[in-house]
Formats: sequence, structure tokens, C-alpha cells
Amino acid sequence: MKPSYSTYHASNANIGIDAEINRLKAQALMGWEKEYRYLKWHGLEDGKKVLEVGYGPGFVTEQLADNLPNSEITALDVDEKLLESAKQQNKHNKKVEFINASVYDTGLPDNSYDFVIARLIFLHLHEPIKAAAEIFRVLKPGGKLVIIDIDDGIFGAIQPGMENLRTVIDKLIQMQKKAGGNREIGRSLPRLFQSAGFTDIDLEAVSVHSDLVGKEGFNEQFNPKRFEHFYKNGTLSEADFQTVKNAYDQLHNPDSYAMMIFLLACGTKPHRF
Repeated sequence: MKPSYSTYHASNANIGIDAEINRLKAQALMGWEKEYRYLKWHGLEDGKKVLEVGYGPGFVTEQLADNLPNSEITALDVDEKLLESAKQQNKHNKKVEFINASVYDTGLPDNSYDFVIARLIFLHLHEPIKAAAEIFRVLKPGGKLVIIDIDDGIFGAIQPGMENLRTVIDKLIQMQKKAGGNREIGRSLPRLFQSAGFTDIDLEAVSVHSDLVGKEGFNEQFNPKRFEHFYKNGTLSEADFQTVKNAYDQLHNPDSYAMMIFLLACGTKPHRF
């Protein structure tokens, strides 16, 4: 994505592109079963025409295609480096159409999709309302958008607790804000939907606990290599970076556990359109 559009570029990941894809896999799958239950509860069902915005390496795309064998699925992302990875991940799902385009200008026709899913993309966008408006355009009247994203104000918890972790998270929030993104986007989702014209708006909290899904996804999120650049450029202090390393080490202790909170918001395009 062009630098003026988003704060995220997979090729710029501090841990390298291959390790970043592994991290994204763990992140995509750690809460999938619960997220899919909510998606079905909000009306996702086999046979509907589905658009996934921000497919990344294609792990969620694969889950959608496997669970919706009779649906037409379009997967859209602007990151060209992830396109081949996503296609390889979904080589057995020939029906998935992959599109390399911006969420701000998809090039897709008006009133085309029954259901749109945007997972962990809006926190990175410089113009989230513009993206929501574009999704609104391509939805059929009565179609639904579900955004699954974060709010680091209610990040979750690591047990035993770490005194300085909140400070680290707050600094990352401010860093993302300066770059044009929003790591507290979750609390803004209802108003974002309203601004784009959606109705019947709802908001859910989706909890993911390491005792229930394992620690892999949590370990990947706290990999110290992801934060080295922020330490070296002065965003994080030495004490902050040590807190991240301690969190990572602590998660490998069998007595520790962790929980993350995601926000899931849904809105409907009115039938008058």
C-alpha cells in the first residue's frame, strides 16, 4: 500500500517477511473458531457472495473458502508481496478470486457483495472512513460489513502481571497515531459505521485465552525482534524493551497465561440503496 494510505507493509517487518507471514498465520488462526461463530451469527452463510478486505498471506481466506464451499469469494489486498503467498496457501481453492487493489479504490462494481469482512486492517488505515465508504458502495443493499480489529486500551492481560507493560503499549499507541494509524480503533467502530451510512450497528468483544487456544499466537505477538527497531529509534526505552523480552520469556513459563481482546463490529447497508 502506498505510504500515504496505511501504516503496515509486510516487507518492512523487523523480523523479515517469512517470519512475519508465520506471525500473521498464528494471529489469524488463534481466534478463528470464535470469530467464525460471530460471523455466522451476523448472517454469514454458505452461498453468499463474500469479499475479504486485507487478505494478507491468505490464512483467513483459506478458512472462509473451506467453510463456504458454495460461496463466491473475492480476496482483496494492496500488498503485492503477499499475493503469491496467499495464492499458494489457497491453491486448492480455485474458486477464490484474488485482487491486488486498494481498499480505498477497489475497482469492484456497485452493489455486488452480500458480506464483507475486514480483519485487522482498519487500525492501519490513514483514512478509515474513506475505506468504509468504498466497502459500503460495493455491498448490496441489505449486505453486511464486519470489521474485526483491536483496541489497545483494552488490550488484554498477561499473568503474572507486568508493571511496565501498560507503558509500552501506550507508547506503541502513540507511535501508530503519529504514523497515521489507530491502535485504539475498536472504540471508534460504531461511529465509523454511522459515518459511512451503515445501520443496525452492533459491537462485540471477542476474547482469546492461551489456556484455550495455546500460546503460539501470543508468543508471536511478543517476539522481541518485532520491537528492536522501536528500541533502536528511541520510541521504546531500554526498560521498555526489557519489558517486552520479559513478557516473551514469561509466556514460555508453564504457569503463565495470557488473554487478548478483539472487537467485532457489524453494520448493514440500508435497503434504500
